[in-house]
Amino acid sequence: MENEFTFENPAYRKTYWHTCSHIMAQAVKRLWPEVQLAIGPAIDEGWYYDFDAPFSFTPEHLEKIEAEMKKICKERIRIERSEKPRAEAIAYMQEKNEPYKVELINDLPEDAVISFYTQGDFTDLCAGPHLDHTGRVKHNGFKLTQCCGAYWRGDSKRKMLQRIYGIAFPSKDELDEYLKRQEEALKRDHNKLGRELEFFTTVDVIGQGLPILLPKGARVIQTLQRWVEDEEQKRGYLLTKTPLMAKSDLYKISGHWDHYLDGMFVLGDPNDESKECFALRPMTCPFQYQVFLNRARSYRDLPMRLGETSTLFRNEDSGEMHGLIRVRQFTISEGHLILRPEQLEEEFRGCLELAKYCLDTVGMLEDCTFRFSQWDPNNRQKYIGTPEQWDEAQSIMGKILDDLGVEYTIGIDEAAFYGPKLDIQYKNVFGKEDTIVTIQIDMLLAERFGMEYTDADGQKKRPYIIHRTSLGCYERTLAYLIEKYAGALPMWMMPTQVKVLPITDRAHAYARDLVEKLNAVNIHTEGDYRSEKLGYKIREAQMQKIPYMLVVGDRDMENGTVSVRTRKGEDLGAMSLEDFMSKALLQIATKAKD
Repeated sequence: MENEFTFENPAYRKTYWHTCSHIMAQAVKRLWPEVQLAIGPAIDEGWYYDFDAPFSFTPEHLEKIEAEMKKICKERIRIERSEKPRAEAIAYMQEKNEPYKVELINDLPEDAVISFYTQGDFTDLCAGPHLDHTGRVKHNGFKLTQCCGAYWRGDSKRKMLQRIYGIAFPSKDELDEYLKRQEEALKRDHNKLGRELEFFTTVDVIGQGLPILLPKGARVIQTLQRWVEDEEQKRGYLLTKTPLMAKSDLYKISGHWDHYLDGMFVLGDPNDESKECFALRPMTCPFQYQVFLNRARSYRDLPMRLGETSTLFRNEDSGEMHGLIRVRQFTISEGHLILRPEQLEEEFRGCLELAKYCLDTVGMLEDCTFRFSQWDPNNRQKYIGTPEQWDEAQSIMGKILDDLGVEYTIGIDEAAFYGPKLDIQYKNVFGKEDTIVTIQIDMLLAERFGMEYTDADGQKKRPYIIHRTSLGCYERTLAYLIEKYAGALPMWMMPTQVKVLPITDRAHAYARDLVEKLNAVNIHTEGDYRSEKLGYKIREAQMQKIPYMLVVGDRDMENGTVSVRTRKGEDLGAMSLEDFMSKALLQIATKAKD
């Protein structure tokens, strides 16, 4: 391969970063031999290594580690692979006082090849691969970016270790460019900017992953929800409103009790059969099925498109929490389509078109990728159904995706426990990827719930089900929108769209009249009547990302006009209120992206 050993090749890039993780670990062990090693993989951007140290790493420690890493790179130490039998490997790591490595070896399969990589006085348990010597890593092309806590093996019941992250490139210029992008990303980080703009907050006594949507954030999500519900209604969806919890019996039928219990909040003792046990819902599907089951159904009732703005609860690990992107309570544009098998491709197309329309309207589609998430036949306990049923479902879904011309990657072991899915993926400003929208094919749960319809031939048949979202999780979407637009959301979804700024006290009555008239036509408007200088009020409105500022003084009062400024600093001059209203209402109605 022509680019096999260049940074453009993902495999080489991972190998480069993996080698960096070992160079960092070697530097740590040289500086503080008492520190114990855990794991240090390459990740999507750079690498990390987890350490058990008797002290807390500080920025000063990271500077020392970087300096030692540069020495190791300049030493051009050969990196050599070796293998050891299990007993010898365990004894070797015990001698080095590396208990985490011993645990990893003990957990390897009996037939596993146990390999090590050695560079000078440093040897680490590792499957590889690595570069051939440390000099391949440019001594001025890497940076240690942060240190944080991380539970051993991601288990909150295990010891808290210290994780050091790093990034590296083949040249200092590329590193500088990356760090500059990261600096910009920090400015856009919704977890910082969203709090500064007062879209949301979190409170310790309420709990991690349970954000409070402040009035601004609540208004944005309300706008999005109303828009999606109206759009779904146009496309034939029936609105439902179902409970936030149910008895364990429901989840046992659906399979969530067996396959998703760790991710659920359970109310009561599931082992006490003398009392009812409830759980907050992690998804809406088993509830919406009851709408179909409410009475006998025929083929004429299908497709039945059910939509709901659903509040869901998932017991995410504390280490996974991040602002609004991953939370424990969230609201989602959830829906389930119950249909005849021959309707599957057409309805799947409709779900995809709706999702793409929603994502395009808010400006996110251009940054999305598509993943065909499949089961892992080697992880059978995670899924329901037979291999034959999974082969059929995945074959049908693959044909549909190919017929629709969807360009996708394949994700093994990423399917829902009841069926394959198309995941629409989106990255936050730091490059961390999450699913924003999902469309799933389900050929299994209808049988579990006894769902059937009478076909045109009078025979009872099982329907197929599509699980889907239109815009996904509203909290996560808000986070991505804050980051994409740096808080300056398109006007149609901004909580405050216009700020009226009277120049003098004499203009207060005129300004209040303007605020009333604009709000009457659903242009979200506020007035700023403080005794502050006009320049200060304009700058503050711009900092709040308000699309328009209407400056009004004596001349505007005489002429019945408003002097219009934008959050970008443009002065549009004086215009009649009617002309401004027309301009603003058109911008809102067309959902312009500014």
